[in-house]
Order: sequence, then structure tokens, then C-alpha cells
Amino acid sequence: MAIRVAVVGLGGIGRNHVQIYADHPKTELVGVCDILPDRAKAASEQWQVPAFHDLDQMLADLRPDAVSVATAGVENGGDHFGPSMAALRAGAHVLCEKPLSNDLTEAKTLVHEARRLGRCLAVDLNHRFSPATAAAKSRQDGGDLGQLLFVRTYLWIGNRKESAPYFHLRALHSHSVDVMQYFGGPVSEVQAMFARGPRRQIWSNAVINLRFTGGALGQLLGSYDMGGTQDIEQTLLAGTGGELLISNATCDLTWRPHRGAEEVHIRHVGGQTSFGETMGRRLGRWLDQLAADADPREIEGSGLEALRAQAVVEAAIRSHETGGCAGAHRGCAGGCAGGLNRPLIGLRGRRSGTDWKGEKRASGL
Repeated sequence: MAIRVAVVGLGGIGRNHVQIYADHPKTELVGVCDILPDRAKAASEQWQVPAFHDLDQMLADLRPDAVSVATAGVENGGDHFGPSMAALRAGAHVLCEKPLSNDLTEAKTLVHEARRLGRCLAVDLNHRFSPATAAAKSRQDGGDLGQLLFVRTYLWIGNRKESAPYFHLRALHSHSVDVMQYFGGPVSEVQAMFARGPRRQIWSNAVINLRFTGGALGQLLGSYDMGGTQDIEQTLLAGTGGELLISNATCDLTWRPHRGAEEVHIRHVGGQTSFGETMGRRLGRWLDQLAADADPREIEGSGLEALRAQAVVEAAIRSHETGGCAGAHRGCAGGCAGGLNRPLIGLRGRRSGTDWKGEKRASGL
């Protein structure tokens, strides 16, 4: 039986969701919703499905199996909480655009509510859903890297939008951190520095240093002041056995062992030739798991994983604001259930000669 799917939020990203569901053999697109009548009407006419301006009405009338939440809001996540919560409580599985919310407390509430209701909650963390990333993970799991020592990612795109001060961090880097934790595991410590680019009001550039609970170190370089036709995203994994480089915006993979002259470079791994293909792969995996009646705890790119990524972003913001080293979600290493109930460890380090003492924060991640 086809999965009955509806989409709320019909901007550019939301329309991509609609098209993917309309084309997918495992889904029946049953409705679309947007608070802007013209958007809803245009989508309804293009895809020949009912249009709604009221989400509660759509949920009551259609009772979809799954809902994609592609609303936007402040920092691209300010309008995610309400629609996601409404869809979960109406009995639907939910795939939300990133970030899960630009408010960490709201994001945590969504994860808890999905668990309480036994619903699947996923986030469009599409940067990890590429054949090159899967191939790199396979080599890592197979032992080629040896002990992981470093994870370094850069992600920069040209985005001149001036919004909230931390728009760049909250709107973009749950993607980067998710990929880094996919390989490195949970992050325990964060140290960050931000800068404004020319004629910018927001913090449009960032360097974020990480320590993973497994012992590896990481670095994220992010920017809204760069971008163009060159490689906008790379992730380097370096271990005692060699290096793996995911490049060309998740399309290519290079393997360099430390011993020997061999270097293996695979262009367009799995036939992926552009980054744009990752969304279809990500939503496709979501649908495969729903069709297989996957346990909510097994969902890839889950709400919990998005929450963990956003917690690191928030720790980076604290670090920038204080000049110290901010603890991240050590508790999440304990697993899906236990990790959410443990506190963050607060600021540590020095700023202007002043010692910051360890401070527990009741964020409960």
C-alpha cells in the first residue's frame, strides 16, 4: 500500500519535496498546505491534489501517514516546531527540514513527543545521504582508516541574506555537524570563533574546533561569504591507517593509505553527479524505512541526530560569546533514551585572564 504523504510549506524546498513524493513509486501525494493562498493554489493545480491554508484542517480531512514540514521562519527553523508537533499529534510520521528548530528546547520537545507517541521523526540532513559518504563510512567501518584522529569539514556557500546574528550557524551547520558526528561520534567539547565578512551584519564566517568523545579532534570551517562553481563542501577523515576525502559537494571520494603509493580517486561515486541529487536520496531512504515499518529508533537522519547536531551549534555560539570552551552533549553517547536526560557541561577555559569554572546546564541533552 502506498504511503499517503502531505507537504506543508511550499517555498522552493517544499516544492522539491512535493515533486519527489509525486514521482516516487511508494507514495501517494494527498495534499499540500501553505499559509499563502497563491502558493497553495499553484501547487494544487500543478500536482492535482487538494490545497489547504490551515494545517489542522488538512490533517483532520486527509489523515496522512506522513508529513513533510518545509516551512521556514527565523533562521530557517523558527516555523518548524508548530507544524511538526501538530502532525505528530495527528498521528503522522514527520520529516522536517533542518534545523529541527532554531530553539534547542523546542527541538528537544519534538524528539520527546515523537518518542512518546511512537512516531518516526526525521530531518532532511541530506548531506550525509550520498554514495560517496556511504562508501567512506564502509571503509571506516572496515578498518581502513585505523583509529580515527581527525575530522575536518568545510562548507561555504554564497548567501547574502541579512537576518538574525547567528543565521549562518543555525540555518546551515546542522548539516556540517551531522556529517562530522556520523563519522566521529558525539562531540564533547566545542571552541569557536566567528567573524563578519565585508559589509555584513551577521556572523557570516566561523571556525569551530571539536573534541569527539571517542578521542578524535575536529574542525569545521563555514562561510556565507564564499561559494560559486568550485567545490563548496569537503570532509576529510584522517586516521592511523590513511585518509578519506569526500569532495565535489559529496559526489567524489579519495582514499590515501599512509603506507604505499596507492591513491584511489572515484569521481561521481554511485553515479551521483550533483549535490542536488542528495535530497531525492534522503527522502527515498525515509520512504524505504517507513515502507519497511522501521522502528522509530532506527530512522536514519533522525530527529535525535538533528538535535545532537543543533546542540553542538548552540555550544559553538556560547563559546563565541564567552571566549571559552563550551561542553556539548556528552550524555548523548549513552544512547537514544538515556542521552536526552543528562545535562550539558558548561563553559571551561580562559578569557582575558579570567578562569571560567565548570558549570552544569540543565539543558537535558
